[in-house]
Amino acid sequence: MEESIPNEMEQNIENELNTDENVPGTEHLNEPVADEDPITKLEAELQEQKDKYLRLMAEFDNYRRRTSKERLELIQTAGKDVIVSMLDLLDDCDRAEKQLQSSDDIAVQKEGIQLVFNKLRSTMQSKGVKVMESIHQDFDVEKHEAITEIPAPTEDLKGKVIDDVTKGYYLNDKIIRFAKVVVGK
Repeated sequence: MEESIPNEMEQNIENELNTDENVPGTEHLNEPVADEDPITKLEAELQEQKDKYLRLMAEFDNYRRRTSKERLELIQTAGKDVIVSMLDLLDDCDRAEKQLQSSDDIAVQKEGIQLVFNKLRSTMQSKGVKVMESIHQDFDVEKHEAITEIPAPTEDLKGKVIDDVTKGYYLNDKIIRFAKVVVGK
């Protein structure tokens, strides 16, 4: 008899539980879940979002500091490469000056100065500086600054550059100084 009592309890429990999807039953479905309180869950999510936000702000602040430091260093050393390349040229100028003071041979002095000028031109060219060719070109307000106009010596030089007062220069194909020119009219 004792054995039949547990069997009856098991049957009663099975009848109370809705295990068949075709049998309606809402007795156990309406009970609230006691494990998680919605407020506690929301507070945990809020705390997690605050933590993510603080970490993101700290990371951004570090990024901002690092990039501003790198930018400052770049600005301070931007011309270093050009200046270092010009130091050799300065040494050549010093040697030429000593040679001018110690020698009276004009031909040797001219040759030495010409070597210094050629070295200056080649150094500037190696750094991306290029002379703007303006003479006998059409006057272009995007590249030239007209200093004066003079009557053109020939008909085909009207509206063209006759002389460079100051040469124009490009740095890596970008104009860094406009040419000051005399234009024929």
